[in-house]
Amino acid sequence: MLEVRDLKVRYGGIAAVKGIGFEVTAGEMVCLIGANGAGKTTTLKALARLVRSEGSVRFDGRDIGGWPAHRMIGEGMTLVPEGRGVFARLTVAENLAMGAYSRRDTGAIASDLARVYGLLPRLKERAGQLAGTLSGGEQQMLAIGRALMSKPKLLLLDEPSMGLAPLMVQKVFEVIRAVAAQGVTILLVEQNAKLALEAASRGYVIESGAITLAADAQSLLQDPKVREAYLGE
Repeated sequence: MLEVRDLKVRYGGIAAVKGIGFEVTAGEMVCLIGANGAGKTTTLKALARLVRSEGSVRFDGRDIGGWPAHRMIGEGMTLVPEGRGVFARLTVAENLAMGAYSRRDTGAIASDLARVYGLLPRLKERAGQLAGTLSGGEQQMLAIGRALMSKPKLLLLDEPSMGLAPLMVQKVFEVIRAVAAQGVTILLVEQNAKLALEAASRGYVIESGAITLAADAQSLLQDPKVREAYLGE
């Protein structure tokens, strides 16, 4: 579904991403792990066309290099951004409606909303509440639900556990696993390497803008370098 070759991103004179390549197959969950500043978020922004990049990115068999950011959602790639990015002054229901803003299959939107509420019952309970008054974990669930309302083929998740209490982190990852079980392809960027690798089928380690390791998730969990650098062992 996603094929990245020689992806490069620069911020002025700084090379944030240095010619990386990776693939995501339809139906799988792949994670990118690495330290702060390694280039994980920049990589997702480049895929979502939010920052200028060089290299080849093919999505669902098509080269998306010249596509504008607003086209990506309609074509089936949706980003859940770092920091959640909910519309604080809109209600939960209005935020979810915004997720379906670009859709034209109006008859299916109601059934998809019911599916999101079934997956995330807390959102149904809070449907009339302003998003800015939700807890951090509830806002993260709302950001995921809003993304699902765009009917993504590929869901890009950027640091979904950031700033959350441990119990809420576990709940958010339960939701991520449930989304994957429904057949949504996921590319997950996550600083909590253990949780990410336990949830994903494959993983890539990115350091200083370059991919240094790539393997199935279980192999990375057992890799001594990964265990020392990212699992605190």
